[in-house]
Amino acid sequence: MTLKQQLVEDMKAAMKGGDKHTLGVVRLINAAIKQREVDERIELDDAAVIAAMEKMVKQRKDSVSQFEAANREDLAAIERAEIVVIEKYLPAKLGEAEIQAAIDAAVTETGATGPADIGKLMGVLKPKLAGLADMGLVSALVKKKFAS
Repeated sequence: MTLKQQLVEDMKAAMKGGDKHTLGVVRLINAAIKQREVDERIELDDAAVIAAMEKMVKQRKDSVSQFEAANREDLAAIERAEIVVIEKYLPAKLGEAEIQAAIDAAVTETGATGPADIGKLMGVLKPKLAGLADMGLVSALVKKKFAS
């Protein structure tokens, strides 16, 4: 079952079960997917659906920080609850040790030796870790590796 099919099935289950919160979030996900499919005139595969959901999570995290800065904890709590539902559909993220192992393998593969090679290294890591790790964390770990 594809991720899109899973979302449709979960939407039906939420409707039948009366889970209005989950239903609303799954509808938002489906709307974002459909919007992208219509705009780009393509059928999204699982990787593209995951990318769309990661973008939604990032937007909500930005909103949470803005709401907290404005002392609107009520709105921040709503955004956090939406993040929890969206992340349920995303693959598990790699831990720092696994990311470090991938960085070490990429260093060996590219022969990177210093800060000048960070771009080349990230070019190798991004396709391998996209969707599996927070690329901001990956970038920070790469910079830390060459800073010492």
